[in-house]
Amino acid sequence: MKTLGRLLVIVGLGGLLTGCFRPIVYLQNNPNYPVDVFYDNQKPDRSFEPIRELESIGEVPLTDRQTQNRRMLSRGNDMQQKELLLARMTMDAKKLGADALVGVRYTYFTSQTTNGYRMTGLAVKYRKEYAVE
Repeated sequence: MKTLGRLLVIVGLGGLLTGCFRPIVYLQNNPNYPVDVFYDNQKPDRSFEPIRELESIGEVPLTDRQTQNRRMLSRGNDMQQKELLLARMTMDAKKLGADALVGVRYTYFTSQTTNGYRMTGLAVKYRKEYAVE
């Protein structure tokens, strides 16, 4: 009987703890950027005028989880870093008066100590469309 009681307490505590637990989710399925984003393989359905090419280049040190015993376990930047880069570029595009960022490309490289990245895109302004009568 004591074993059954302990089992019920453990199951009850487990249920209580998992009911309160919410995983941290850094990325949204559909991030909300201040301008529309079209990757290199996508085209906007509206005509536009180019404003300026934007570029973000940098390096970040490898994390502890990427290396072990002087061996690389994983390469590249994580999704959170990529989302932050894109968020910064879309804010820069918005400051220029852009409606969208088109032709967005992301590339990375990995050295013995760093992850490097390059993100590019063209800030554009949508053309006004007039109704035909």
